[in-house]
Amino acid sequence: MTAASKRFSPLGLAEALATPHAVDRYLELIHPMLTVRELRAAVIDVRRSPSSVTLTLRPTRQWRGFAAGQFVRVSVRIDGRLHTRCYSPAGSDRATGIELTIRAHDGGLVSQYLYANARPGMTIGLSAAEGTFVLPAPRPSRVLLISGGSGITPVMSMLRTLCDEGYAGEVAFLHYARDEGPYLDELRALAVRPNVTVRVRHPARHGYFGVAHLRAVAPWFADAETFVCGPPALMAAVREVVGSERLHTEEFTLGGSARGDAGGAITFTRSGVTADNSGATLLEQAEAAGLTPEHGCRMGICFSCVQVKTAGCTRNVRTGETDSDPDHEIQLCISVPVGDVALDI
Repeated sequence: MTAASKRFSPLGLAEALATPHAVDRYLELIHPMLTVRELRAAVIDVRRSPSSVTLTLRPTRQWRGFAAGQFVRVSVRIDGRLHTRCYSPAGSDRATGIELTIRAHDGGLVSQYLYANARPGMTIGLSAAEGTFVLPAPRPSRVLLISGGSGITPVMSMLRTLCDEGYAGEVAFLHYARDEGPYLDELRALAVRPNVTVRVRHPARHGYFGVAHLRAVAPWFADAETFVCGPPALMAAVREVVGSERLHTEEFTLGGSARGDAGGAITFTRSGVTADNSGATLLEQAEAAGLTPEHGCRMGICFSCVQVKTAGCTRNVRTGETDSDPDHEIQLCISVPVGDVALDI
C-alpha cells in the first residue's frame, strides 16, 4: 500500500479525523477492549495466595501468541500515571489464555497494585511476547529446568508446554522456594509422569543449590539442555556447575551493584533541572528531581526508558561497561553516572 492510499484508507481517514488523539482513544470510550492498533487484555480470572496473584488474561485480536519462556510487558494506570512491568506467562504456549503469576514484592508498585485491585473484567495494557529464553526446536532429548522464587514462571511454562506436546524425552525440574508458593502442588502432580522428575528444595531445610541436588534430580545433567531463572546467586551457582555450552538463562533482577559513586551533577537539559549526583541510577535520580521519564521494567529488559546522554560518562550496572560518547542513547534504569552527566530530558 502506498503512502497516499494508506492516508485515504478508511482507517487512515478515521485516524486523520481523530487527530490529535489516536482512534483507539475514542474506541475505548465505547469499550476498553475495542481497539484497532493497541494490544490489550481483559482479566477473566483472579486467584490469590498469601504472597502472589495469578491472573488469566484474554487478549485482543492483535495477540500473536508466545513461546514458552518469553515475557510480556503489562501496563496499568495508577493515580493517573501509566506504569509498565515485565512478566513471564506461566501457562503452556498452547493455551488459549495468558496466565501470569505476580509476586507482591515489598515496595513493588505494580505488583502490589495488581495484588490488591485485579478483578475479572479489568482491562490492562499488553505487549507482544519478547525474549529469546525459549525451548529449542526440534526438542532436545533431555531438558533440565531450574528456578528460584518467582523465577518459576517461565520454566513452569516450558514444563507445561512439553507435557501438552506429549514430549517423550527426559525432563527434570529443580525448584527452590522459601514458602509454599504457587505451582508446587501442580509440580508434584506432574511428577507422576514416567519421564518427569521434580524436586522442590526449601533452603532453610535442604540448603542451597549444589551438585548433590543436581545429581539427585538429573544424574544425566551433563547431556541436557539446561534452563535456569532465579536470583543472581542461584544463576551463578548453576553456571559454575553446568558451564555455558548448554546453559540458557533469564534474569529478572539486576546483577552487581545498582549504584555508582556519588559526586558531580546531573543536568536534565530539556527540563532545565540540575541535581547533585547521589550515585543512584539515572532513572531514580530523574524521578527524585521531580521528572517523569517513560520507563517500564526497571531492569534493563524492555528498553522503554532509553534516552539520549548528551555529555558525560555512565556505567551500565548489568555489564560494568562505561559509555563516554556524547549524544548516545542509554537505558536510564541500568545506568549510573560517573561524574557530571547531561541528559536530553
